[in-house]
This record gives sequence, C-alpha cells and structure tokens, in this order.
Amino acid sequence: MAKVIQTEEFLKRSKLLPIIDVRSPGEYDHAHIPGALNLPLFSDEQRAETGTIFKKRGQILAIQKGLEFVGPKMAGFTKFALSLRSKEVLIHCWRGGMRSKSMAWLLEQVGLECYLLDGGYKAYRNYVLSSFEKPFKGVLLGGFTGSGKSEILLELSLAGEQVIDLEGLANHKGSAFGSLGQSPQPSKEQFENELSSVLLSLNLNKIVWIEDESRNVGKITLPQEFWERMRKSPLIRIDAAREIRLQRLLRDYACFDPGDLSASIFKIEKRLGFDRCNVALNAVKEGNIEEAAGICLDYYDSAYSDQLTTRYGKEMSGIKSIKSESLDPTLVISKLIKAGEELWGIKF
Repeated sequence: MAKVIQTEEFLKRSKLLPIIDVRSPGEYDHAHIPGALNLPLFSDEQRAETGTIFKKRGQILAIQKGLEFVGPKMAGFTKFALSLRSKEVLIHCWRGGMRSKSMAWLLEQVGLECYLLDGGYKAYRNYVLSSFEKPFKGVLLGGFTGSGKSEILLELSLAGEQVIDLEGLANHKGSAFGSLGQSPQPSKEQFENELSSVLLSLNLNKIVWIEDESRNVGKITLPQEFWERMRKSPLIRIDAAREIRLQRLLRDYACFDPGDLSASIFKIEKRLGFDRCNVALNAVKEGNIEEAAGICLDYYDSAYSDQLTTRYGKEMSGIKSIKSESLDPTLVISKLIKAGEELWGIKF
C-alpha cells in the first residue's frame, strides 16, 4: 500500500527517486516541482469534463467517466513508470486525492513501491512560500550595467561559492534588452518553485551571493519575503570603467538582429527621451551599435546611481567596491570572496 509522506520528506527522497506528477498537462506546464515528470491521468479536456460531472451530477458518475478515460491508458502508464528503472516512485496530484491514489494503486500492481505527497502540489506550494521566510547570509553583487555581474556570479559558483542566479532562473537579464537570446520566461509560480529549490539546497549559515536586482526581473516579481531579505544584505559593487563596460555590451549584444535591438531601445523611449531614443534608433539602423549602446548605458548608469542614492545616501556609506580593470571576471574573484568574508564577519 502506498505510503503518504510530508513535503519535506518527499523532496528529500526526490534527490534519488523520480517524481511522477499526474496532474493534467495544463496544470503541469503552468508550474510543477522541479524535476517532476508529467504522467497525466486526464487530458485538460477530460479533467474539465469529469470536474463538471462531479459538480453537477455527483462523485459516482464522475468516477465512472474517469474510468472510461483512464482505462485505455493503463498499460501505457505502467510502461512509462517501469521505464524509469526505479523500484520506488514519488507520486502527487493537486491535493493528494483520487488521481494520485489511483495511479499509485495501478503502479503497485506491477511491483513498484509508491510514496504519495500528503496534500499534493497544493501542500508543496505552501512549503515553497514558507521557504522564503528563511534567513540567509546574503551578499549582493552590484555595479553599473556592463560590469559583468552575471559572469562573476558564474565564476564565484565555479570557485565553490554559493550563488543564486536570479536572472538565470527568470530567463531574463533584467533590462529592456533582457529577453534577447533567452528562452521564454517561466510563470511566476514556476520561478518561485525553482528559486525555492535552489534556496533549500544551500547551507544558509554560509554566504549566499546574489546579483543586486530590482524587484522585477522581466515579468517575474521576486517573492516579498525574499526581496526584503535581499535588501537587508550588504552590497559589494563592481567598479568597472565605462570603456570596459561598453566593450562588454558590444560583445554581448552586437550579434543580435538590428530590429530586435531597436525594439528593445523603443521600450525605454520615455526614459531616454524622444530625441535621445531617435538618435539611438538611427545609430542602430546605420550599424553604429557602439553609439546606441553608449546612449543606453548613460540612461542605465543614471538610473542605477539614483537607486543607490535612495538606498545608501549620497555618501554611499556601507558599500564596498572592488575594481575591475578587464573583461576577465576571474581576476576579481579572490578579492570578492575576501570582501564577502569581511562583511560576513561584520554583519553576522
């Protein structure tokens, strides 16, 4: 008989066992437990139909209709589960009800041991949201646009440091140009699931490096509790010369289609100003990407300076700076780690 387990144990076991999500494809596509495999008991249409029957005509008729839908699929379900080559599987549906229990019963008939998530995906979501209340020893990595913060975070991770890559999780680089070259952004719910998964995998007694982001990363809004803890974390700013930052922008963005670049520039027309926006758009049209990038850089520099002034005052007290004199991010890693440890000692 399938064993019902709590969310924490379910996720702990998921490091070794496959997760089977039996919700409909639409439910799964919207958001799911990271790493879960979708084996839907019903299609989206079938789920809607059985739900309507349940509401209007009762549970028994809904179960009968469900059996009509599921019957022809049963052999396929067992074949899929056995192909996972695991004697034990984790199963969940929305609330830990009939869908997951029915699948568990079926898979037990072919010799598999099943674990059910108590409360289903709904309980998991409550667990995810509560995870953002956990305190962590964050250090924010700041700096003007083009400072190489994303590259530095990657190098910190390779050096064994703990990193939360918000832009990577959100599939967005956090500016009007942030969607260029990126996959579509996940739903906010899926982003939260992925963020929670990373957060729960970390040793929260050690430093966690995070880029100094605004509350919104593209269309994704960071969870309130997590955002508040970020804002209480000390900041280290990467101090890179404008020329180096411009080189990095040209390296990263000059490869994109001029039409896409122009569309991104047009997004910030109001903030650039009509005239400056037109100059930038004409520069792109004429192939002068450096001029266009310089105009956008001026805007982002001003905006970030205003943010820092609002948070830290004109004196920028409390901000450590690390100078970066090259496009090579590895050259600042040791200095950053040392500075982070110093801040950790002071703050924590």
